[in-house]
Amino acid sequence: MSAGTAGARADQASLAFRITQLVIGILCMVAIANLQYGWTLFVEPMNDKFHWGRPSIQLAFTLFILMETWLVPIEGWLIDKFGLRNLFILAGLLVGIGWLVNAFADSLAMLYTGAIIGGIGGGIIYGGSVGNALKWFPDHRGLAAGLTAMGYGAGSALTVVPIANMIKERGYESAFFGFGIGQGIIVVLLALFFRAPREGEAPTVRSERVPQATINSSPTQVMKAPIFWLLYVMFTLMATGGLMATSQIASMARDYKVADVPVTLLGLTLAALPFALSIDRVLNGLTRPFFGWVSDHIGRENTMFMAFGLEGIGIILLLLNAHNPVAFVILSGVVFFAWGEIYSLFPSICTDLFGKQFATANYGLLYTAKGMGSLLALLGAVLVARSGTWVTAFVIAASFDIIASILALAVLKPLRMRVLRQGA
Repeated sequence: MSAGTAGARADQASLAFRITQLVIGILCMVAIANLQYGWTLFVEPMNDKFHWGRPSIQLAFTLFILMETWLVPIEGWLIDKFGLRNLFILAGLLVGIGWLVNAFADSLAMLYTGAIIGGIGGGIIYGGSVGNALKWFPDHRGLAAGLTAMGYGAGSALTVVPIANMIKERGYESAFFGFGIGQGIIVVLLALFFRAPREGEAPTVRSERVPQATINSSPTQVMKAPIFWLLYVMFTLMATGGLMATSQIASMARDYKVADVPVTLLGLTLAALPFALSIDRVLNGLTRPFFGWVSDHIGRENTMFMAFGLEGIGIILLLLNAHNPVAFVILSGVVFFAWGEIYSLFPSICTDLFGKQFATANYGLLYTAKGMGSLLALLGAVLVARSGTWVTAFVIAASFDIIASILALAVLKPLRMRVLRQGA
């Protein structure tokens, strides 16, 4: 059967429903985006009130990332066993409760508890949404994964300014409380309409540009494959720099004294920090379907080489020009644009290599590399606090990006071709 025939059959049978399921997954990701991308707005207000210190507060962010990533393989198995809908209802409750706990946290232990609860719920939603997109759209896997991940990357773009204003006018506790309840309710309602594909509902395709495995590998088999661990190392390297920027961009703006400086771009005037955060969220979202679509046409590794290299260059340029408010806004956007695509490229190539039957659990295993990156990003925060400069931490992050870029072409590409030939 040709790719065109399979695609046509999918159009006639279930394309509208497939798109509906994709949209539901995207909306779920939008609902929880603030869990990660809104966090930076809360760090300084909490530190001003309790004087816990940035590294101690950032540990909560690290715990959130660890819970969001390291439990996804187990959560993927639970989704397959108990159903996508049931797990997402539970996840909606957890992401709401997590921020409610943060709102009332008067100790680091309580703050960490809220981060753990929210991370568990966020992991279910992230892993389940991306895994479902990979299953429904084997014919456009990079684009589908990218669109779903875009919901998470750009989902907070419209709420950055409202959250910042609420924190300024009513305190960070009110922002945690109000947005926590809202995100929980949205996920629970969307979960009622969400499900995985049944046998035959998704098309079977073959692509010469992006070869796909003809067999399905279980998580146990995947963990024995050397190419999986190569992907794991590359994912960890790339996650580190982006998470460092995500969690500390507000602190960096304050240290370089550009946070409240008015910046005018494209006819809009905003203070540099909220302007940067808004642009960052939009570009961090758009890059995911863009580079996912590019990888569907020119191959995953070629796309990785370009994007990862751009990320490394962007970090260095941001470091050199952070004192300039206009450059800060523009270059932080470049950094996020060149980083967010990891959340479309890695799930796509993982499913290309190991099949779609266990796509959620297999990508869940790979996604734990984001947790490793969060630990390295935390070390970066400690390094900045002790040295009083951002130079060393960001040079290390940029080096990680360049190394991952080289590995994509020099090691991953020939190894993947050999693995797929052996599988065939």
